[in-house]
Amino acid sequence: MPWKSIERIGSGQKPTPPPADGAGHLHLAQESLRNLLEDDRVPQEVRAALSEDYQQVEAMLEKLEHGHIHIAAFGRVSVGKSATLNALLGKPHFSTSPLHGETKTAQMSRWEAYEQGGVFFIDTPGLNEVAGEERERLAREVAARADLVLFIVDGDLTETEIRALRALMGRPVILVFNKIDRYTQEERAQVLAALQRHTRGFIDPENIVCISAMPAEQLVILVDAQGNETETLRQPPPDLAQLRERLWTVLESEGKTLAALNASLFASDLTDRLGQRILQVRRQLGAQIIRNYCIGKGVAVALNPIPIVDLLAAATADVSLVVHLSKLYGLPISNAEAGALLRTIAKQMLLFIGTVWGVNVLSAALKLGTGGLSTLLTASAQGAVAYYATAVVGQAAETYLAQGKSWGELGPKQVIRGILEGIDRDSILAQARNDISERLKPLA
Repeated sequence: MPWKSIERIGSGQKPTPPPADGAGHLHLAQESLRNLLEDDRVPQEVRAALSEDYQQVEAMLEKLEHGHIHIAAFGRVSVGKSATLNALLGKPHFSTSPLHGETKTAQMSRWEAYEQGGVFFIDTPGLNEVAGEERERLAREVAARADLVLFIVDGDLTETEIRALRALMGRPVILVFNKIDRYTQEERAQVLAALQRHTRGFIDPENIVCISAMPAEQLVILVDAQGNETETLRQPPPDLAQLRERLWTVLESEGKTLAALNASLFASDLTDRLGQRILQVRRQLGAQIIRNYCIGKGVAVALNPIPIVDLLAAATADVSLVVHLSKLYGLPISNAEAGALLRTIAKQMLLFIGTVWGVNVLSAALKLGTGGLSTLLTASAQGAVAYYATAVVGQAAETYLAQGKSWGELGPKQVIRGILEGIDRDSILAQARNDISERLKPLA
């Protein structure tokens, strides 16, 4: 039966069905990868942080253009991954050893037996190896990027193998039961039934095959013409009939589709990571923008000796902040829209805003009464309150913009209440006094 394009776990959406033919699948995947590489909306900071991922996208696009298919062997240590690939290749290309952890890095070799060419086997380090966490990570990464995974076991599934198989859900997998020569016919049937039971619902029974990649040596007694007996060990040939037949069937009927599916899944995963990184970079830049406006507003309010100008400077700074943040989030708004947003925020902060303006008016009156000489004495308190107010406004506006110009289901009241409750007022005010004092030192 055809491989299923299983929906991504947790996505909540099924992928859009591609055209029915493999060539159509490949075309869609190539277009998706090209669009990902050429998307000029991705900030340079994000591209730099994901440079390795972009290199892999370029490599995958080149792989699709050449029609290459990658098949990775995956499984626990010493289940016979390297031996299986060697038996398919018909030569000892991959290193095998009775010692655990012989395969330390991913290795690749072309399968010459496949007449159409372009099929490559990838050997991976084993799972569950002592002190081999990095190798296990590499193995999972390679298996997740392969077009087809040969998940190799040598008996009933362990908890480690079950978890690893479930982590590969959505990827085409052939479950390979190796070392069957070590089991009786009855035992082999029992293990096969257990494998089918454990994987019911995500691996089709026709994609569970039995092999013996490197059968155990057999003792053979040779008798010559004179009746003399000689004992010798003989290595039986590999038994890969089921696996080879299944591989050829899959490659002939769905090879292009497998490559396209893998490329599309990889592009989708990278797109998700890009979205997260873009938001992360925007939040980092947004925090710096908010702090700069906080300092600027705090200093401006503290140094200005005219009360009305204090109020105008505060309002102008907040409008400019909102406009600046909107450009950062790619949702530019006008000064009028920014003013409307500020009024919405102010309604939910009425008591707090009243306190701010009360302090502003009192401090400004002190300035007038002393001809401005008390500026440095009142700057810390007045400027810190203005700084704090802009910090709240900035976080509220950023939340609104990050959600696509929306307050979300909670509405502005709950969002702003959450921001106020989440801010450590004492810490912000202490930081404000430090920042403003640093700016005012040259005037002291």
